[in-house]
Amino acid sequence: MSDSGAHAVQSVPAAAGRDGLFGLVRQALTGKRHDYTALPLRRAIFLLAVPMVLEMITNSIFAVVDIFFVSKLGPDAVAAVALTESMVVLLYAIAAGLGIGVTAVVARRTGEKDADGAARAAAQSILLGFAVAAVVAMVGSILAPQLLAVMGAAPDVGAVGTGYTRVIMGGSVFVFLMFLINSAFRGAGDATVAMRTLWLANGINIVLCPFLIFGLGPFPALGVTGAAIATVIARGSGVLFQLRALAAGRGHLAVRRRHLRPNLETIRSMLRVSRSGIVQILISTTSWIPLVRLMSEFGSAALAGYGIAIRIVTFAILPAWGMANAAATLVGQNLGAGQPERSEQAVWRASFYNLIFLGGVGLVFVVFGRVIVGAFSTDPAVVAYGSTGLRIISAGFLFYAYGMVLTQAFNGAGDTRTPTRINLFCFWLGEIPLAWLLSGPLGMGPTGIYIAVLVAFSSYAVASLLLFRRGTWKSTRV
Repeated sequence: MSDSGAHAVQSVPAAAGRDGLFGLVRQALTGKRHDYTALPLRRAIFLLAVPMVLEMITNSIFAVVDIFFVSKLGPDAVAAVALTESMVVLLYAIAAGLGIGVTAVVARRTGEKDADGAARAAAQSILLGFAVAAVVAMVGSILAPQLLAVMGAAPDVGAVGTGYTRVIMGGSVFVFLMFLINSAFRGAGDATVAMRTLWLANGINIVLCPFLIFGLGPFPALGVTGAAIATVIARGSGVLFQLRALAAGRGHLAVRRRHLRPNLETIRSMLRVSRSGIVQILISTTSWIPLVRLMSEFGSAALAGYGIAIRIVTFAILPAWGMANAAATLVGQNLGAGQPERSEQAVWRASFYNLIFLGGVGLVFVVFGRVIVGAFSTDPAVVAYGSTGLRIISAGFLFYAYGMVLTQAFNGAGDTRTPTRINLFCFWLGEIPLAWLLSGPLGMGPTGIYIAVLVAFSSYAVASLLLFRRGTWKSTRV
């Protein structure tokens, strides 16, 4: 580790200085404008990470809210939501991949003190979102019944869920715009605006869902389709909030009408970075599918335990992704400001802070794994499989804490190819064959699959560390 990494041993609370920890949290949540290329690094990381962590946690609530209310309508309605969400995950992957390019370009322009260029990139991301979403919305809304059938929906599920799928896919423009505009805000350092967008959208969704699903008060009872309408209205409201913030220009981004004129050079820059970003996220998200298939060979109890363990792990590491996103913003901005060494120092410090958080979470999971899984199931076999998996996977958190920050640092620099290769080799070419070998031919069963995940997390971190130390990311052009 570089000399800058040695400074990472200072604790996060030290970043508070004379302001105090609560004073810094208040600053982070109010969204005061800062120059993140000049602030002390500990303070900069803290101010960016707090709203980004809260944004990541909030971002997972939409589907949970829909399932919670729709579950009152019966299993067919729940199945329709679940199948639609499995399709929407692909949209999320595309939107998040495009967002990587937006964040990298906006962060670089912000670091260069090119406010006009940053605003132009944010505006072009809106045009890009509209263009991609128009195709998705047209195909998804027209072919909703066929898409559900392809996903394996029974006729009853298709009949109940077609309206839900049609509305969700037709409103995908708001999915893309929310992802891309929030990516622009994060790149500019306006993480609080991105956080508030998700708060607003989720609040509206939580309020509207019961009214539109069950027909409370003057509203008609729309069933599962009502959940989709509530979600689209909520996301649309979030996008309106984003556009208002861009127009007001209270943060680093102030978009004017001239910025909305198509600029092919800016769009090409974002797409050049985003192409590998989309593949990177697709590789990461789809690598879990073969593991589910392998686990299904060992019965429903093993599969249920695996599903519970993975959901707990996924939710637990969401805050850590907020820290990783903060590092990406600091890398992009400081490279734009001509401070590559400061970019590297920010990554080492953010990695160490992430290590403290995920290490603590992992320790809790190792010690209390059976109790935690037991809160989701009373079946002894399910609890046994799930707690074993939770403990084994958690042992890799110390590695993953570094790996996720380092790979996001590559993305923040605009080098999306390197983390794409890491994901491909560690997950598809490493984890999946190893899971098959350990669980089947070597006779380790479900435990072998969990060990493969642990090995993948560890190799992911080691590969990221070795490639990051080479420093070629510092010369990436955006």
